[in-house]
Amino acid sequence: MGEIPARISEEIMNETVKVLFGLIGGLAMFLFGMNAMSEALQKAAGERMKKILQFLTKNPLMGALAGALVTAVLQSSSATTVMTIGFVSAGLMSLPQAISVVFGANIGTTMTAQLIAFKISDYIYPIIFVGFLLNFAAKKERTRSIGMVIFSFGLLFEGIEIMSSVMKPLAGSAFFLDLMSRVQHIPVLGVLLGLMMTLVVQSSSATIAVLQSFASQPGPDGVSSVIGLIGAIPILLGDNIGTTITALLASIGQSRDAKRTAIAHSIFNISGSILFLFLLHPFAAFVRMISPKGPEVEVISRQIANAHTTFNVAMTLIWLPLIGLMVKIVLRVIPDKKTAPAQVTGAAGVQGGALPESGKVRPEFLDDNLISQPVAAMMLVSREIRGVASRLTALLDLSRAELRDGGASEPAFRRAAAAIRDLQQQITRYITVMFEKGILTEEQADQTSSLMYVSDNIGRIADRYTDVSDSLAGMKNRGLSFSKEAAEELVSCVDISGQLFARAMQAVESGDEQAAAKVSADRRKMHRAEKKFRKAHLERVKKKQCSPLLTEDFNEILSALDRTVDNSVAIAEEAQDHLCMDDIENVLEA
Repeated sequence: MGEIPARISEEIMNETVKVLFGLIGGLAMFLFGMNAMSEALQKAAGERMKKILQFLTKNPLMGALAGALVTAVLQSSSATTVMTIGFVSAGLMSLPQAISVVFGANIGTTMTAQLIAFKISDYIYPIIFVGFLLNFAAKKERTRSIGMVIFSFGLLFEGIEIMSSVMKPLAGSAFFLDLMSRVQHIPVLGVLLGLMMTLVVQSSSATIAVLQSFASQPGPDGVSSVIGLIGAIPILLGDNIGTTITALLASIGQSRDAKRTAIAHSIFNISGSILFLFLLHPFAAFVRMISPKGPEVEVISRQIANAHTTFNVAMTLIWLPLIGLMVKIVLRVIPDKKTAPAQVTGAAGVQGGALPESGKVRPEFLDDNLISQPVAAMMLVSREIRGVASRLTALLDLSRAELRDGGASEPAFRRAAAAIRDLQQQITRYITVMFEKGILTEEQADQTSSLMYVSDNIGRIADRYTDVSDSLAGMKNRGLSFSKEAAEELVSCVDISGQLFARAMQAVESGDEQAAAKVSADRRKMHRAEKKFRKAHLERVKKKQCSPLLTEDFNEILSALDRTVDNSVAIAEEAQDHLCMDDIENVLEA
């Protein structure tokens, strides 16, 4: 007799394990499909992402539209919000702009739930096969990316089907029926349940997919949903609150405006959830009115999707005219620091090319949260390179001072050169991670490689000027110094070097191929100056106006300066290979 209860207990345990593994397996497939589809959509969209983002600077309505479109492409409101926080932190977007984008992102994320509501279970395997075939056989990168979108789309739905099949036993479980009954009668419990689900999974789209799958299970009568729309809406509201946690976590360590953007996202969802909880029954009635008619168990998935869309559209329409009020609220929550007047500096410790007091600097624009968004990451890299180029211009000024004062400016020069090397290395690391993630299109990969090449050559120019400083330091230790004439000759070579570098940067910034060709032609200026000044130095030695012990140092400095011109020409040549930093950065230009 004891064997029967033991066998029943074992069967229950096996069934529980089967349901649990099926649920987490289906969820894993759903998340993998959604993330793969997001990456493939970005590749397929390519530069079209820029056109979407160009709406950002026009007005709040366009900002909300841009947020919705970008999120529809990325299939993740969290990704859009994190991207926006990165832009704000880098000073590339104002707080009101960012808030309007976040509002739109909440609308865009409802696209996933709408897609899930379609009944395409009979077509999942053909979709997966067609997607695989396109991705495997196509030669064009864009076609392969479209194939991956289709393949991932199929995987996403297969994950949902797996979750739906394993949830059928749950629908008949007395425990779950009792829990759903409590949620229906105590909506706050539903909000807490949705919040906890999203905190665990870190994806509101995934938890809403689970909700749609579970709600599609029939209750005891075989017609009504096991949870019903009244029970599903509070869980949906909790999911919306839970997704704001990702934004809050992304804002840690960022600028105050970045934190304010994340808080605005939370206020948007929390205020909406409170409002719609009070309007739960009228809201449910409205959703039923705009949704397809039929047995609840067959239409509940679409009703949940429509409730999700309606909630976010309504809250955007409510808050969009009140962006000024939202800004005031977040400014009150996180006020500006009251500090004594001081020079304003960026995250890198400089402003407009000013030099830091220490060589240890942080990038002013690079944001690791945006590495997975190629268009945004490339823009930040380009901005950072401009900043390093500005520092190099300041370094040239210090090199002139060193030549004229016999090395007295060396400490300031050393700090400036160390800062440039440090930033250049961080740019290289950032770009390397972008390639490692494998989400760049061929065109983006070419442009990003060109950006790295420009950054590397800026670093090499800084190294050449460090060689000049080393030569001056060695002379100083030996009690030697250049004559005034020799120092001014070297300074004139620094001027030529600086002019060609400035022109090279202008060429790659604007993509001006003619300007790039002129830099290459003008390199002869340095060669002529070098030949002229070597001869002049030997004449001074002959007239005993300059020590022969300085000949080696003089020639080494001339050689180092001559090599900087080669680096500038290499930078300019990237413009001839169609690098245009202005185009890369015009993401946020109206």
